[in-house]
Amino acid sequence: MQEKGYFVCIEGLDKCGKTTQACLLVETLNRLGYRAFYTTEPSRGEFGRFIRMHVLRGQKRAPAVVEALLFAVDRFDHAEREIEPMLREKMIVVSDRYLYSSLAYQGAAGLDLQWIMEINKFSPVPDLAVYIDVPLEVLAERIQNDRSVMGELEIQRKVQGVYMKLVGEGKLIPVNGNRPIGEVSKTILDLVLNRLGR
Repeated sequence: MQEKGYFVCIEGLDKCGKTTQACLLVETLNRLGYRAFYTTEPSRGEFGRFIRMHVLRGQKRAPAVVEALLFAVDRFDHAEREIEPMLREKMIVVSDRYLYSSLAYQGAAGLDLQWIMEINKFSPVPDLAVYIDVPLEVLAERIQNDRSVMGELEIQRKVQGVYMKLVGEGKLIPVNGNRPIGEVSKTILDLVLNRLGR
């Protein structure tokens, strides 16, 4: 059994491949004998379901302040209900989006990043936070092919700016996502295993 829990989050723009990579990471870690668990934000709890149904799918987006507060409520519930209990069980928790998504998306909408951090100060700090970096022109093609995506290209450009600020501050580790899925997966796995001392 692992000596302690380990918390990883995978971040990135819409359509960057983060869900695929988070799932592959959990699958590979379990195959290697670790105990890994996939989770996501918005969470699968009642607050996360509310956000998915009434915020992300709505024709008109809520004000950024409302979104930030809703995501903070869901994150509090997510941490108490899934993340912290799994870490106490010494599992590797892999979250598909986390606090940094709030900073990036609501920050890109004009909210102060320090205020977003303040309303999320209860959040467990990840042991590893990965940002999958994909060129905007690549995302533009994917967005054109999927109109259900959460934002359009100009929004994604602003979001990318916040993510890169977080990378520059050392809060996120960038991984080149403009490569074959297997290569990206190996890079992320190596980051995790190096942190685990393997």
